[in-house]
Amino acid sequence: MWENHKTSIMLGVSFILLLGSFWLLPQLAFVVFIALLLHLLLCPMVDYLHRLRKFPRGLAAALTLILFLVAVTVLVTVLSAPLASSAQKFSQDLPALTESMRDLFAAYPAIAQEIDKFWRELATIGIDALRSSLDVLFSFFSKIFDVVIILFSAFYLLKDGREIEEWITRLFPQKDHMRVFKLFDRILLALHKYICSQLAICFLMGIIVFLYFTARDLPYAAVFAVLSGVSEFVPVIGPTIASLFGVSVAATISPWTAVQTLFFYILITQANHNFIYPNLVGKSLHLHPIAILLGLLLGGCLLDAPGMFLAVPLMVIIRLVIEDIYRDSEKEHSSPEQ
Repeated sequence: MWENHKTSIMLGVSFILLLGSFWLLPQLAFVVFIALLLHLLLCPMVDYLHRLRKFPRGLAAALTLILFLVAVTVLVTVLSAPLASSAQKFSQDLPALTESMRDLFAAYPAIAQEIDKFWRELATIGIDALRSSLDVLFSFFSKIFDVVIILFSAFYLLKDGREIEEWITRLFPQKDHMRVFKLFDRILLALHKYICSQLAICFLMGIIVFLYFTARDLPYAAVFAVLSGVSEFVPVIGPTIASLFGVSVAATISPWTAVQTLFFYILITQANHNFIYPNLVGKSLHLHPIAILLGLLLGGCLLDAPGMFLAVPLMVIIRLVIEDIYRDSEKEHSSPEQ
């Protein structure tokens, strides 16, 4: 049995150890995973420069990373001004919003108490952030170190990714080299499709929310646009929380505005789930919403916010590995009959 299923057992054990290392070393796992996502995002550009423009692979990887950093810097610079203004206004208006929410549900003491608790906790987060500014200063250099490690890791993955993949493949029995190589390609293709689609959905949802809040002359348009965009990285749960947050603030203006905003969020959520997400991501992930929810809860319990971010990609990898092992087992059982 060992000889027949040696590769399948090695694959299973390898990915169990990988998941275990993610749990034991979450910071290292997060850095490695972000570097891998950068590799998946930028690899097509590197391939284009290397194969069609005849750039050396290392130079193509370096140029692509530099262009990516420049694009991110420009994007942050363009968005920072309206976001900073909107965030500052939001923080200044937070006490008034708390009072408005309390008055709105004055007839329902239990709801009013919970809302008051929610807003107090939100305000406490800002106060704690100011108090912990010294800790942030001390941890600044460690964060810079993480960013440098991510960039260097992404560079070497872009430059030598194929060689690394071939080296890992050679650790498995020779007869299964092609099988393992194809499995890696399927995993990388699924993750590439996932990260590109998620980024597209994040930008699209952020723009739609910003346009709605601006057109309706609602406050804090930039804050809720960023919140809606970022929340898309935590499927199902993230957009739901962002929607409730937006509707709650709209309720401080008028009940009718809250109803209209609720209808707007329901509309874009349904459009996302039924048209945008299926067309961008397709059905290649093959993950049921219940499985996604359970994965998000488990990831949150194990690794907090990074765990929720990593949950769906890791579930995709696990599914592909299990399918590969199952296909090999089916082939083994059917071969004597043939």
